[in-house]
Amino acid sequence: RAAQLQFCAWCPWRRAMVFFFTCSDPKYVVYMGKDKFENEQLLKYGWPEDIWFHVDKLSSAHVYLRLPPGSVNLTDVKDKEAAKQKLIDAVASIPENVMMEMCQLVKENSIEGCKAAACDIVYTPFLNLKKEERMDVGQVGFKDEKVRTIIKAVEKDKEMVKTIEKTRVEKKVDLEKEKEQRDAEERAARRKFIEEKKAAEKEEAKRHAEEKELKGYTALQNLDKQSNVGVSKTGSIDECREIEEDFM
Repeated sequence: RAAQLQFCAWCPWRRAMVFFFTCSDPKYVVYMGKDKFENEQLLKYGWPEDIWFHVDKLSSAHVYLRLPPGSVNLTDVKDKEAAKQKLIDAVASIPENVMMEMCQLVKENSIEGCKAAACDIVYTPFLNLKKEERMDVGQVGFKDEKVRTIIKAVEKDKEMVKTIEKTRVEKKVDLEKEKEQRDAEERAARRKFIEEKKAAEKEEAKRHAEEKELKGYTALQNLDKQSNVGVSKTGSIDECREIEEDFM
């Protein structure tokens, strides 16, 4: 399924107003909330594939870059450190030009930031965001400060801002339904992964058992051959009977 937020034709009161933009690489989805109340909805229903951008230490829009499906596949990850590294690797895969477009967009959509000659931009995976009850509407913190990154002194690129702002489209989106659909697909993919893994393990165990049985059969054949070496000289029936009588 394409990595995009879709319209919901029902429950209009559940739909949020979201701005969408088209960056230089169409495989990424760029979006941001219309105001701090919409930002709360984005924080509630974000995806693991989302990367969050904000002007550091200043008020600004919450801009999200949604990575392509499968970019943050944690299906086979059980260790927290391994999961963290996957998120870091996913962020590192973002092209530099796309990263700068996000910085320009978030700077332009900051009342103070857009007026400043330069400002710092902070970004982090959505899964690293932390929302607490004591926080104001639209405010957010970080679970791990080490996983956030700051780009220092970003200056305005008028042409880049002009290009990406031209693509701005406002849509009403049922964020909750989109998140539910995404999570359902992930659960189905995880079930399929587990089933395929179990089937592969079962097939591997069967193969090992057959190999072990074959080795045992071959060894028995070799032993049988070695046991009769030098016993029979002529191979006649009478000689075989004599050998049998001697054995008894």
